[in-house]
Amino acid sequence: MSGYCDVAPGHPFHGPYHETEYGFPLRDDDALFERLCLEIFQAGLSWLIVLKKREHMRAVFDGFQLAKVAKYDEAKIERLLSDPGIVRHRGKIVAIIENANRILALNGFADWIDAQSATDKAAWVKIFKKSFKFTGGEIVNEFLMSIGKLPGAHRPDCPVAIRIAALK
Repeated sequence: MSGYCDVAPGHPFHGPYHETEYGFPLRDDDALFERLCLEIFQAGLSWLIVLKKREHMRAVFDGFQLAKVAKYDEAKIERLLSDPGIVRHRGKIVAIIENANRILALNGFADWIDAQSATDKAAWVKIFKKSFKFTGGEIVNEFLMSIGKLPGAHRPDCPVAIRIAALK
């Protein structure tokens, strides 16, 4: 995604994400869940739309706290679907609630990710499709790149890539 390293710096939405989040290792289960949700919401849309709606989505999805989202019922789904500040897609919202329950059952999303033996995108996609809902190839690829588990988030000479490499 070398183009992102060229266009994101200085952009009001892409810039902060590129500089402080994209490709950085992530261990907190709620933060991992949020990132997976954002990738699910992005399917079929531009990443800029998701970034612009992110703060509002974070508020109405209870900070993407797994334990809270897992308890959402049909009334909450209907409230979410009526909120123009989020990506309103029933299938995505239902999948996110189901994924919250599945992640809670893992007793540690970060540890579960670490325990997988996948070595390439195809293997990761197979694991995610078996384990979660609404997780196709691009969603899984972008999610794993965004948390530093798959390469390609940054150009090798991008200053952010150099900072990330120093963390490892």
